[in-house]
Amino acid sequence: MEIKIKVEDLDFFYGAFQALKDINLDVYEKKVTALIGPSGCGKSTLIRIFNRMSDMVPGARLSGRIDFCGRDITDRRVDTVRLRREIGMVFQKPNPFPKTIFQNVAYGLEIQGCKNKDFIYGRVEEALKKAALWEDVKDRLHTSALGMSGGQQQRLCIARCLAVEPQVILFDEPCASLDPVSTARIEELITELKKNYTILIVTHNMQQASRVSNYTAFMYLGRIEEFGSTGQLFTVPKNKKTEAYLTGVFG
Repeated sequence: MEIKIKVEDLDFFYGAFQALKDINLDVYEKKVTALIGPSGCGKSTLIRIFNRMSDMVPGARLSGRIDFCGRDITDRRVDTVRLRREIGMVFQKPNPFPKTIFQNVAYGLEIQGCKNKDFIYGRVEEALKKAALWEDVKDRLHTSALGMSGGQQQRLCIARCLAVEPQVILFDEPCASLDPVSTARIEELITELKKNYTILIVTHNMQQASRVSNYTAFMYLGRIEEFGSTGQLFTVPKNKKTEAYLTGVFG
């Protein structure tokens, strides 16, 4: 299996507070890797470093290396605009722009300077189909995205991410604000998307991690305590802390 992202000896600080400690992690291409662990353990902090969202936090600093396609993305000379096209992100709460459905998906292409309307339309249609949303919205592309249901809005945000053709998609608790039916559709979508994309997902829902991921990392107090295939980690964890978390001793 090819390693898409390789994290080596990563430490991350918010001011004087060390949020991540000696992180080493291999993220495999076209697989789903889940990050699980109790609140405050560093899951969201780690995932946001992969597309440099962490740069936006005053006083944040890091050391170590994150190799992505042969380059260290922690290097300050990295073009973060390009990086965020290659490593897209879907957040906990759906965040559609106050624009039409079409404009939401086309947004990333337009800010890249694309002006070919036929190309943009084709890419929007393709992204909506990949996000399992085309049949729901094809007759109302020019109506406000804010009128969509929560589950549809989250799939729209996934389509917006897909339109600029990323290689990696980061999901930070993508189903936290959704009902069970919408959650199931997002999980089905993630399973379909991994055929073409490398996926990282942060989730508090251990059942969700077991359903959608190929690999799982258990994090605790800023460290990765255990990493392995999801089947192995959930059935025969090697680390006592992992076992305690999975059996509900703490969380």
